[in-house]
Amino acid sequence: MNVLSRYITATFFKLLALTVSSFVGIYLIIDFLEKIRRFSHGNGNPQYIVIYFLYKMPAIINQIMPLAVLMSTLLTLGILSQSSEIVAMQSCGISLKRIVKPLLVIAFLLSIFTFFSNEAIIPNTSQKLKYIQEVLIEGKNPSTFFRLNNIWYRDKNYILQARLFIPTTWTLKGVTLWQTTNEMQPIKRLEAEDGVWNGSSWTLKNVVERSFSDGKVTEISKTASLPVPLQLKINDLKIWDKHADDMGFFKLKRYTEKLRKAGYDATKYQAQMYAKISMPFACLIMAFVGIPFSLRGGRSSGIAVGIGLSIGIGFAYFIINAILISLGETGILPPMVSAWAANFIFALSAIWLTLTMHH
Repeated sequence: MNVLSRYITATFFKLLALTVSSFVGIYLIIDFLEKIRRFSHGNGNPQYIVIYFLYKMPAIINQIMPLAVLMSTLLTLGILSQSSEIVAMQSCGISLKRIVKPLLVIAFLLSIFTFFSNEAIIPNTSQKLKYIQEVLIEGKNPSTFFRLNNIWYRDKNYILQARLFIPTTWTLKGVTLWQTTNEMQPIKRLEAEDGVWNGSSWTLKNVVERSFSDGKVTEISKTASLPVPLQLKINDLKIWDKHADDMGFFKLKRYTEKLRKAGYDATKYQAQMYAKISMPFACLIMAFVGIPFSLRGGRSSGIAVGIGLSIGIGFAYFIINAILISLGETGILPPMVSAWAANFIFALSAIWLTLTMHH
């Protein structure tokens, strides 16, 4: 890395640190004001509240990173243009491509980092975040393991294990329910294809019931439908469609494959799955978009213009991307197309702006 690249990189990172910290601070303040009343109705322990927001920071950083990269790119090139440093560089024979190359490389590396953060960091912090909020702060039942598959639940003398949960139909798939004595000796084992929630209780479908005595099977019977007195609630499971946001690409891919094999429509989750790849690369797209916008303004583009442009472009991207992904979730567009369409549209816009820019 030569002196010019180091200078541009250092300027960019200073502005990136400033924009990220500013966005995170604004996000935390708004989120705190929104949640403080609800948290105060629970245990309201200040220590848990502080830990909650600390665990939320990785997800916040990932969400705001594309906008932060866009703003940092606009401000970096805008400041260099305003001080005539870009003109000086070009007069020395340095091409525009050479000037902006460090910014694109950094944006690409940030895209890779965001992707791996979504895979390795966010799922773990999200689980801990939910536990802190719902168990430590709001005092809810801690006995449920919050995830979409391989669910375990204990309720007094019952132990439930389910292979899969379908949020849209409130159905547990591949259910095994043990009834035990207080000494944890098995009395009955129920194996069912489905466990269906009707709004107030659970009913097992296509049940094979085995009764035990002294650890040995004494009776086997089959039942088409059997109500069970479980206290497990849908709210306890906390498995909603939005929780797919907390899953990485590979975990969500495995889940969609399970849904398809079970005969369910996985289109919605496929769109979200492809978005797990496309969204991190929004960092690179935003840097690419920011370059022609910042250079078109020349010396007239200052800090205020850069901030205004970045907020406008960023919001336009997120709104268009959300609309396109929702079209993919409903099957109007192919899932992969809906996930990548916004990146493609903004990349083409950046190419057009670059080609029509007067050097």
